[in-house]
Amino acid sequence: MIHSMTAFARNEIKGDWGNAVWEIRSVNQRFLETFFRMPEQFRSLEPILRERFRKQLNRGKVECSLRFTANPAAKSNLTLNTKMAEQLVAHAKTISEMSGVQQLDPVSIMKWPGVMEAEETDMDAISAELLAGFDKALEDFKAARASEGKNMVALIIERLEGIAAQAEAVKKQMPDIIQWQRDRIVEKFNDANIEPDSGRVEQELVLLAQKMDVDEEIDRLYSHVKETNKILKKGGPQGRRLDFMMQEFNREANTLGSKSINTDITAAAVELKVLIEQMREQIQNIE
Repeated sequence: MIHSMTAFARNEIKGDWGNAVWEIRSVNQRFLETFFRMPEQFRSLEPILRERFRKQLNRGKVECSLRFTANPAAKSNLTLNTKMAEQLVAHAKTISEMSGVQQLDPVSIMKWPGVMEAEETDMDAISAELLAGFDKALEDFKAARASEGKNMVALIIERLEGIAAQAEAVKKQMPDIIQWQRDRIVEKFNDANIEPDSGRVEQELVLLAQKMDVDEEIDRLYSHVKETNKILKKGGPQGRRLDFMMQEFNREANTLGSKSINTDITAAAVELKVLIEQMREQIQNIE
């Protein structure tokens, strides 16, 4: 399947720890580039995310952001380090007896480093949930790229049909154009009161036909249409190959235009270039 490089996806995760929102967006880019905006405590996830992008995507400038809001009610409970507190109280009593000051401040004891301990937040569990949420966002993101790619393919096929139609119209007109040129040559001889020599007329027509011969260009246009359709059906990351095909289309359209001696052929060459440019604009966004 053909994928677009332009897409957006969003996924929200909720848990006892709070809630988080993943957002992934991308635009066209020659290679794959990934950028992250994340809270500092989750920066360790960045290499994992980068590798998952690398396995799933081939091209595009991808921006990934994580917004994390902790649940205040889920903050860790404080616990008393009883053993340390007992030691501090015993030492405080000793100092009080030595100094004669009978005063013991429990709050001061609690402020002593290590007396009150907070249960550690299970960051590994939170990270696992965040990664699962990222995978869901990445899945939606790829689906959006595929949907957009499907629309692009439809537009490109429509233009390919237009190119084939223009090529067919030129091919059908060529016998009439050659006959028109033959009549013009004969008319010039008559205007000059020169008896037209059939051999001379045929010689002029042969030289002119060589200059006007567009059969090769028409055949190549048909071939390029067939090859481009084949690439679209094959799917996958075909953006670079399709871009190359646009260059080939342009080459034949330019040659056709340079050989034109008829306004209809000129118009066909112009229409071909318009169709090719419309395809090229779509292909720039294909992965």
